[in-house]
Amino acid sequence: MKKKMVSALLLTSMLAGMFSGCGKTQAGGGAVNEDGIKEFTAFFAVPGSEINDDNEIQQIIAEKTGCKVKETWLTGQTAEEAIGTLIAGGEYPDFVEAGNGSVQMYEAGALVALDDYIDKYPNIKEFFTEQEWDQLRQSDGHIYWIPQFSNIYGEERVCTHNDEAFWIQTRVLKWANYPKIETMDEYFDLIEAYNEANPTMEDGTENIPYTILCEDWRYFCLENAPEFLDGYPNDGSVIVDPEKKEIIDYNTTPTAKKYFQKLNEEYKKGIVDPESFTQTYDEYIAKLSSGRVLGMIDQWWDFAYTAEDAIKTAGLEDEGCKYVPLPITIEKGMKNQWHNSGGVLNVSSGLAITTSCKDVEGALQFVNDLLDQDVHNLRMWGVEGVDYNVDENGMFYRTEEQRARSADTAYKASHACGYSYFPQWDGTSRDGKNAMKPAGQEAEFYDGLADTVKECFDAYGAKTYVEMLGTSPAPGPWYPMYTYSSTMTTSTPGGTAWTMMGEIKHQYLPKVVMADDFEKGWDEYMKEYSKCKPEDFIAEMQTELERRITEAAKYE
Repeated sequence: MKKKMVSALLLTSMLAGMFSGCGKTQAGGGAVNEDGIKEFTAFFAVPGSEINDDNEIQQIIAEKTGCKVKETWLTGQTAEEAIGTLIAGGEYPDFVEAGNGSVQMYEAGALVALDDYIDKYPNIKEFFTEQEWDQLRQSDGHIYWIPQFSNIYGEERVCTHNDEAFWIQTRVLKWANYPKIETMDEYFDLIEAYNEANPTMEDGTENIPYTILCEDWRYFCLENAPEFLDGYPNDGSVIVDPEKKEIIDYNTTPTAKKYFQKLNEEYKKGIVDPESFTQTYDEYIAKLSSGRVLGMIDQWWDFAYTAEDAIKTAGLEDEGCKYVPLPITIEKGMKNQWHNSGGVLNVSSGLAITTSCKDVEGALQFVNDLLDQDVHNLRMWGVEGVDYNVDENGMFYRTEEQRARSADTAYKASHACGYSYFPQWDGTSRDGKNAMKPAGQEAEFYDGLADTVKECFDAYGAKTYVEMLGTSPAPGPWYPMYTYSSTMTTSTPGGTAWTMMGEIKHQYLPKVVMADDFEKGWDEYMKEYSKCKPEDFIAEMQTELERRITEAAKYE
């Protein structure tokens, strides 16, 4: 409690200073600085890395758009706590991505309705279809935020698997002569065997066979694997039976019990990191960055731009410390759906403009300008001739030196400016040739891989991370259901149940994994879980599933 109180006081002080402003880089609100550039402020309720005040590409973008944004990220609190602190203070940044606190901001009347503005900004208008814009309307019928991610322009270009998977280092697979791994049992058997034969890294550092990230909302790394293991896609909070159009609770399936029993067995063997249930996100990333961790479940975006870059910079990719995904299911022969085609519209949160912003039109013009192709290229590719080159056919490519710089933490802070939590495109550039992002440029992606990863892909007949898993068709119009559950509050029985379910899982799942007597631990967990009345949650999710199917039919 004391730690949270100190964090709250620090955040209040930090944000108050930032949003009240004093001096050139802190003005905000669209005020014009001495260089004639409008300055806005933004707070993102997720951890992130701040860039230098004199960042080179941010300055180039400012010269092109006439605007720049001072970005601040979550530190030391949950999203709900940080947003609660903002609401209590009554002063806000110009932009906010409130994450799980988005509904709090909406209910507090802190956000600007965007409906009357959208048509004025063609790049913003183009970002979604009419159906998708309608999906973003809140209970009062208005639109308050713009989801930033997974929008595909033109042809889909996917090389990385940006989502959840069982990840494993290439050195483990190489040691076993690249075996076919399909089940959870095979996955852990391989990690056990490798670690027994190779307990340390080349420098003598002891391996961590398997670790689990459980901090705050990231405990999906522990709790939601059963839906994937049963061959379903990432609806996040539930399983949807696509034939019966029925909601299934993945927390109570036979596969859920098998999964946690396996973790329990591996914990007792010393394979599961004993610090899994107490480590912070930063500690987890530090472990991955060291190259010590052989495997884990996580979302690619949660570790790739920190740990994977650190592994590259440290030269550990040459030792086989890079991660690749495996198509794991509970039994052999099952179709996996770890990767689905198409984008994901997460209606539960996005970039919003607050009522403290004094220049809403200027703020939206900046968002619109960030989606211009030349500015988008600066954000995602960098400066031509510095960060990438263009061949005689107009195709973008990078040298090995340029790739190395793009992964260097200091270089990114001083030079790169992705405005990463503002709207952005995946897919194909408006030139019809290049990918919107380097990760989608097939030739550049493959050329930029470590030799150890190329060797691994070649052994499995793959050219990309996605091909290691296979691609399933986009799920139905309800997908993903987590965009509804993440907006639920205790104002309904289902929302109350959802909150209690999360609390019980946070409390009991680590105990289940560490239990001396698994059956006893599981029974105690199920007893407490049933007291949450998950049936109320399931019922409300079923209602939402049916609503989404009905709404989608209107646009057919």
